[in-house]
Parts: sequence; C-alpha cells; structure tokens
Amino acid sequence: MPVTAPAEPAVLRELSFLDRFLPVWIIAAMGAGLLLGSALPGLQGVLESVKIGSVSLPIALGLLLMMYPVLAKVRYDRLDTVTRDRRTLALSLVLNWLIGPALMFALAWLLLPDLPEYRTGLIIVGLARCIAMVIIWNDLACGDREAAAVLVALNSVFQVLMFGVLGWFYLDLLPGWLGLDSEAVAFSFWEIVLNVVVFLGIPLAAGYLTRRFGEKAKGRTWYEERFLPRIGPIALYGLLFTIVVLFALQGETITSQPLDVARIALPLLVYFAVMWAGSYAMGKAAGLTYERTTTLAFTAAGNNFELAIAVAIGVFGVTSGQALAGVVGPLIEVPVLVALVYVSLWLRKRWAATSG
Repeated sequence: MPVTAPAEPAVLRELSFLDRFLPVWIIAAMGAGLLLGSALPGLQGVLESVKIGSVSLPIALGLLLMMYPVLAKVRYDRLDTVTRDRRTLALSLVLNWLIGPALMFALAWLLLPDLPEYRTGLIIVGLARCIAMVIIWNDLACGDREAAAVLVALNSVFQVLMFGVLGWFYLDLLPGWLGLDSEAVAFSFWEIVLNVVVFLGIPLAAGYLTRRFGEKAKGRTWYEERFLPRIGPIALYGLLFTIVVLFALQGETITSQPLDVARIALPLLVYFAVMWAGSYAMGKAAGLTYERTTTLAFTAAGNNFELAIAVAIGVFGVTSGQALAGVVGPLIEVPVLVALVYVSLWLRKRWAATSG
C-alpha cells in the first residue's frame, strides 16, 4: 500500500509542545538528576531503600507510568495482522538475538581490549533487549503501535529464555574459542522473569483492560478522541521522572570518571547508529511500510538498561566497572534515540517518494 507523505506544515510542527521540545526536557531532566544527586548525598540511599528485585521502586514507577498510556493506545483487535507478518517477526528476531549481541561483542572487544570490566558490562547491555522505553520512542516516531506491542512481547519471551544462554556463550564459550580472556558469569533466571513481568506485564495488562472496558462502556470514538488525549502526556512525564531518578542514583558514578565514560560511550554510539540504520535498511529492502520499519529499527536499537544494570550490580557489585558500563548505557541511549525519533519523522515525509 502506498504511503502518503504528510502535508506541510512539517511533521515536527504536528507534534505537541511537549513532544516538539523533548530534547530540551530530556537534557533538563538529566541535569536535574545530576544536581539532585550531588546536592542531596543521602538521596541515593532513600531511592534505593525500596526495590522490586534489583531495581529501585521509583524507577519502576516511572517506567510503568511511561508505558501504560502507550499500551492503552494499542488496538489489540489488530494484533493478528502483525503476527501474520512473518517478515517483520523474522527480521526482529534476527536483529535482536543474532546481530545485536554479536555486534556489541565485537565492538566491546575492538574498542575496549584493555578494559575487561567495561567490556563485560557492554556485552551484558547488548544481551538485554529493550522491552520498556522502546514503546515511547516508537510512538513518538509514529511507528506501528500494534507491531511494537507484539515485538516487545516477543523480546520478553526470548529474554527469559535466551539471556542466560547468550551470556554464557558471549562471556565464556566464544572468547575461549577465539583465544580471548573469558569470564564465566551466572545469571538469575527469576530476576529476568521479574524484570519482564514488572516492566512489560503490568502496563500491558493495564493498557489492555483499559481499552477493553473503556470501549465497552463509552465506545471506540470516545475512547480514542476523548480519553487517550487526556492520559497521553503521562507517558512523557513518566519518561522525564525516570531520567531524573536514574541520574540522581548514578550521577556521582558518571561525573567522577569522565574519561572512562568517554571510552564506554564510543562503542555504544557506534552500536546504536549501526543497529538503527541497519534495521531501517533491512526493513526498507524487505518492503515494509514506514510504520513497521520504524518499529523494527527502534526495537532493535534499544536496550533494556534496567535489566543490564540490575544484573551487573547483582553479579559484580555496585562499584564495579561492569555496573558503570550499564549506567552509561542510558546516558548515551536516551539522547541518541531521541535524536533518531526526529530523523525518523524527517524520513517519514520522504518515504512515499522513495518507495516503489
């Protein structure tokens, strides 16, 4: 089906005031978190005093607030059209569970050969496929919400099944085959399950039930034209709250080791750029629509930094180099993927002209 390019004014002008200046709010939230962490040294202890598994409760709350409105927008009666699209499903599995971890492994060894702790932390980040923030990036870039819900659910299942197996493969078995230093690491199966249940299961169930009962009580027109616009901004408020809390918790670690942060940032920047652009190229070559291609790109490029940080802290300790690598992940991922949202919206205007 041909895609009609949006008419002028430009796509960016179609965004709400909050969406249009999202990079400004993101930078402000990062700065606020860093200032809070330095101005209130005891804040970290307070924020970490209550946890869900290994994740701070305030971060969990922010992620739930962020994901719920987007999942409430999904038209669940259309999910069968996505599950029948074997090209999208196959490409997502290949990108997320074959190419993504392999690319991060290669970049970690190429760019951090002398820093084994950071290298291990980056490989763990590469294994943690995104099941949370990708929902909001996809929505802001006008991707396919139904496809995002399916691909995130698929990633969740594979995360439970494959995270430990791939961790053993990339940290122990493969380095041994290649004659490199190996590092055996044990992963908690139940920690991964809890992560998936909290960060996907709860908001997914809430979104589904909200749509089902809302449409039953008031109809689809009321639900989509009256109710959804009211709860929509909650997603961005949740995102900004999560960023403030995250940087308040980890700001001291980031600011105290700027050179190490720069070393860790380089492979992450390459990784996000290659995964996103490569996914776009594969989706375009496979004949997917702009919406499906965008969803494919963001679900492949994003990572589950909550799980990566939790695993790194649980296995190696809160002051370890592996934990620092996990913390730097969102520092780089958030602004990069926000920028890619704007690149996607620019590409959206030109999609019809370049599609066959």
